[in-house]
Amino acid sequence: MKRIALKKLLVILVAVFTAQLGYPQGGEKVEKLSDDERMEWWRDAKFGMFIHWGAYSIIGGERGEQIAGGGAEWAMDKLDYTIEEYEKFPAMFNPQLFDADKWVSMAKDAGMKYIVLTSKHHDGFALWDSKVSDYDIMDASPFKRDIVKELAEACRKQDIKFGLYHSIVDWHHPQAQGNLFPNYNAGQKDQSVVNPEFPKYYENYLKPQVKELLTNYGDVDIVWFDGDWIADYTTEMGKDMYSFIREIQPNTIINNRVDKGRNGMEGMDREGNFAGDFGTPEQEIPATGIDSDWEACMTMNGSWGYKPSDENWKSSEDLIEKLVDIVSKGGNFLLNIGPDGYGRFPAESIKRLKEIGEWTDANAEAIYGAKASPFERPAWGRYTEKDGVVYAHVFDWPEDGKLLLDKDIKLKKASLLTGDQSKIKGELTSEGLVVNIPEEAPNAYVSVIKLELLSKEDWAQKKNTN
Repeated sequence: MKRIALKKLLVILVAVFTAQLGYPQGGEKVEKLSDDERMEWWRDAKFGMFIHWGAYSIIGGERGEQIAGGGAEWAMDKLDYTIEEYEKFPAMFNPQLFDADKWVSMAKDAGMKYIVLTSKHHDGFALWDSKVSDYDIMDASPFKRDIVKELAEACRKQDIKFGLYHSIVDWHHPQAQGNLFPNYNAGQKDQSVVNPEFPKYYENYLKPQVKELLTNYGDVDIVWFDGDWIADYTTEMGKDMYSFIREIQPNTIINNRVDKGRNGMEGMDREGNFAGDFGTPEQEIPATGIDSDWEACMTMNGSWGYKPSDENWKSSEDLIEKLVDIVSKGGNFLLNIGPDGYGRFPAESIKRLKEIGEWTDANAEAIYGAKASPFERPAWGRYTEKDGVVYAHVFDWPEDGKLLLDKDIKLKKASLLTGDQSKIKGELTSEGLVVNIPEEAPNAYVSVIKLELLSKEDWAQKKNTN
């Protein structure tokens, strides 16, 4: 903890000069948007990239013959490292192949509209130049480049929204959870495990570090918290943190894990008054639509952090279907990448990003800005809707070339979204409205049929004519 006294003094000085509420770095006043205006870009974006990266990426979830169960980003806890033993990994973290511009390009080419990076995970190691602590990329690592800064700048250059994940839990800090070895995260399952020093950590460390992130890197479009499960973190702290962030950056969007309301991995709030702008289902998709903003976060294999032993990769087809399913229910999809300790995306992730990008590029009209489907989920796929047009996303292309549509669809015109743009004929049958489609699906993964609907007036006139 060398230089800590000097760093605390610098924090105070920075606070004096950046205390103007609603002013980002540079001193220009920010226009405070309404909640709907603030959320508009996020609701239209639909698809984002989660990046779990840190000192744990060196470990890869392995310690000798021992392999961490679950996510490799939990290596410090799952593989029983003491604080002193784990500190050698930040000292080894030197990702010379990290290229922020390349990372952002891969996200953009995949059709992703925003990125959320782990600024600090549960292990406590910070990926920015923190003046609050020496346990960061500039002081504890030989890399000595501000990763948050580089990625934020790369996102702005390529018109990608930038967000930061930040852990409430900190297994390294003595006033947080660092005194609970060998089970740093005992408080996740046992709410009787408490740390009376936590309020000091909250005021003197957690909030000052969050303030650094919100004052030194321009607009932070999303703040994504985790670690809300511990008993030490209270709903009063959550509401205070939410207000604290919005005072510094009025237009940022904050997930519901800033408070204590979410119902486990289901991610949506229990009944009550909780802070946060969107729900966070984890590794699952709700069975039906939800009448509030939500975002499903999910891994490509089974781990958030880099874990080469985990070869259980979801296919590109599966991931595209998940994207469509989520959009059809009114949500966003935050798909995770776990770069390795050198700063490289796994080859399996790169392949899937490319294939997803080819699909989103061709079918963008049916995804971005689309709303939850107004119709029941069909057996063959999903519906999305935008500006009065319904898009039928066909997962299982019918072999007989006949697609049965929802009985409430009042069809004006049907056509393939990609490929042959000629009109597809529809006919009423005893089962309902059927459109006759080509025998061969235009896309190997998910094919989309554009359904233009009759207005209420046109439908009434057609009924009278018939």
